[in-house]
Amino acid sequence: LAETLGYPMNRTDEHGKIPIGKGRIVRSTKGMPDKARVCLFSIGTRLVDSVKAAKVLEEQGFSVTVADARYMKPLDTELTRRLATTHDVMITVEEGSIGGFSSHVLHFLTLEGLMDSGNLKFRPMVIPDVYIEHATQAEQLEQAGLNSSQIAATALKVGARRREVQTPAEMERIVSI
Repeated sequence: LAETLGYPMNRTDEHGKIPIGKGRIVRSTKGMPDKARVCLFSIGTRLVDSVKAAKVLEEQGFSVTVADARYMKPLDTELTRRLATTHDVMITVEEGSIGGFSSHVLHFLTLEGLMDSGNLKFRPMVIPDVYIEHATQAEQLEQAGLNSSQIAATALKVGARRREVQTPAEMERIVSI
């Protein structure tokens, strides 16, 4: 896990404690311009797949930041505000349902007026409100649309407005992780 993320998982504060209500940036494109393209804002089990998706997006020329919220409540409003004001696209990724972390983030962004200018495109990735058959975890995440390929594909779709639009076949080739 530490090899995939690029750092040890036991990141703590100066007192050896994980700060409650504070998220962290786990990956950011080196040499990133002042205005990054895509932020994958993850909570829980989707962090590793978000990092894998970021690698694919970077290969396609996107600047990507992966943030680990760590906590849904209290929401790290300082981190959320910073991500919203320095990125064109924010995708929240969670193994939760509609009304969870993504809704909490969007609620904060709208109340703070951070969506008013239209400069930030926001997409929530959650477990859809459908029946998912019994299967392996990987198969269920694929059915839910929450694996690394699907995270990358979502970012490509949202970010395609300012880039050359990809055909579905090109996108499938790109995100085959």
